[in-house]
Amino acid sequence: MKELLKKEFTLTAGAVTYLFTAFALMAFIPGYPILVSAFFVCLGIQITFQFAREYNDVLYTVLLPINKKDIVKVRYLFCVCIQMISFLIGTAVVIIRMTLLSDVKVYAENVLLSANLTYLAFVLIIFMLFNIIFIGGFFKTAYYYGKVFVIFAIAAMLTVCVAETLHHIPGLEFLNAVRGDAVFIQAGILGAAAALYVIGTIISMNSSIKKFEKIDL
Repeated sequence: MKELLKKEFTLTAGAVTYLFTAFALMAFIPGYPILVSAFFVCLGIQITFQFAREYNDVLYTVLLPINKKDIVKVRYLFCVCIQMISFLIGTAVVIIRMTLLSDVKVYAENVLLSANLTYLAFVLIIFMLFNIIFIGGFFKTAYYYGKVFVIFAIAAMLTVCVAETLHHIPGLEFLNAVRGDAVFIQAGILGAAAALYVIGTIISMNSSIKKFEKIDL
């Protein structure tokens, strides 16, 4: 597993995938739907899947003396690592915006979703959707990915729309707060989103293992 993961990071991954983790810095952009940054991170991962297909990476890896299920596990682990790198960058931005920059006019008067714990929760939800829809869909054939990425893109944009709408509903204004007791409620939401991310990813991975083992490459 260790060597397979090393291959994912050094041979399989496209350089642009690492570059796209920096899209988490979009949380610094005022007056912008910053949740779109999570979609771009997933787009970067999708490019690695594209490179891997063009290089027949799956077929090459299957020919190695390893279990087919390990191929699926390592690909999921790679994707989770990229997502977590981006999430950590985004968390750092959120901390800065909620503390040092909380009173800056362009942020304080922003009508869109603020960089807070609610934002981080929705980032994890989009990552979970990617792992379930895109990665899970890819391993049905271990080759085609275009259709499932379009489905994921639609789901991600709908999630962005929901996130940008909820905090405008009377009684849900706390979702956009950056200080006060509302932050503790947001922390609970973030914890729930983290649990969903872990559970959804594990379920998707186990399902993908079963589907991949049935494929005759």
